[in-house]
This record gives sequence, structure tokens and C-alpha cells, in this order.
Amino acid sequence: MKLLFAEDDRDLSRAVKALLERSGYIVDAVYDGQSAVDYALAGGYDGMILDWMMPEKSGVEALSVLREKGVAIPCLLLTARDSVEDKVQGLDAGADDYLPKPFEAQELMARVRAMLRRRASYVPDIVSFSDLSLDKGKNELSCNGKTLRLTGKTYQLMELFMENPHVLFSVNQLMERVWGWDSEAEINVVWVNISQLRKRLSELDAGAEIHVHRGSGYSLENKA
Repeated sequence: MKLLFAEDDRDLSRAVKALLERSGYIVDAVYDGQSAVDYALAGGYDGMILDWMMPEKSGVEALSVLREKGVAIPCLLLTARDSVEDKVQGLDAGADDYLPKPFEAQELMARVRAMLRRRASYVPDIVSFSDLSLDKGKNELSCNGKTLRLTGKTYQLMELFMENPHVLFSVNQLMERVWGWDSEAEINVVWVNISQLRKRLSELDAGAEIHVHRGSGYSLENKA
């Protein structure tokens, strides 16, 4: 799943981004409210985490703009302001949840999971296609009584394909959805990780495969 994280404290941003990525999320980090609006309007996010106090636009102002424009991405609001009035203001602006600073990493992750479960297009923790089953809580791919644990970008690619079977993704789309807009990775990392993922599916004797559409991209399909 892909998250937008807006926080102007860059040390905190790096720490939270690393925490989220270790848990299998794809994260785009921005440092002001206007950038949060611009990124969110571009689409492709499953959830967003906004700090309240940011330059250019506060998190609440950014969220209000997005809700007025019809953006329904679920949002967790972070802030050191913890009065009842502040909580009401944040929730009335369109936040789905509210987490006061400072916070514990475990609580943040639990609230992120709860936020994502409230998406309009709810996706269960276990996703199935063909004879494959992906447990997103454990990062485990199962088939025919065999189970493999996927890690890093290989897991994130598999999650994307499992949630969108038969959908053709170009290499550029995979770079954006899995590595993020700000990634400095070379485009060949897509090919490397696709190759690793196809080997994992072969090890499981899966009835599905990552199909190569020459010159177009990749999709998850049933084997012919």
C-alpha cells in the first residue's frame, strides 16, 4: 500500500518513513502542506498522514482543501495540540483519526492499519488470486501448501499485483507505485525484482504468473 506522509520535522520524517517502509508500505514524504495537497491530488495513495503544524499550509488546511476537491483518501492527523477543541477541529476538517505527539511507534502503526481498513474500497489482510494467497500481515505468499515470506520491494510488487489482477502496469507505473516519485533508483530495479518474484512463483508451482507484455509492462495472470 502507498502512503503520503507530510511532516516538516525532517528527522522525524526520516524516522517514521523508515518505520513505515520496514512494515511494507510505500511512502512518499513531503515537508509542507501545499506539497501534500499537490501530491494527494495526483492520486495513487491508499492513505495519508499529515502533521498539523507545517509551512505554507497546515495539515488541517491541506486536508480541508483536499476534502473540498472530493479527495476521499483516509487521513491520520498528527499534532502536539491535544485539546478537545483541536481534536474536534481536525476531525471536522475530514481526518479519520487523530494521534497526539509524542507517540509510540506501535500505536502509530496500529492507527495506520485501522485507517487503511476504513478505506471505501476495503482490501482484506489476506488477498487471493488463482491458487495464490497473500497474507499482508505476515508478508507471506502461499500456494499448494507451500509458504514463502516476501520482503522489500518484491513483497510490495506482489501486493500490488494481487490487489489488481489482470491489470497491466507499465515499468514507469511500477516505479511510481512501488519505489515512489522521489526514488533515485534506476529503472532496471523493476526488472530485477520482477525476475525475483517470478522465481518465487515458480518455487510455489503457482497457477498464476507475472505475464510480460513486450514493450508494455507486466500483469498478474492465470497460466495459459
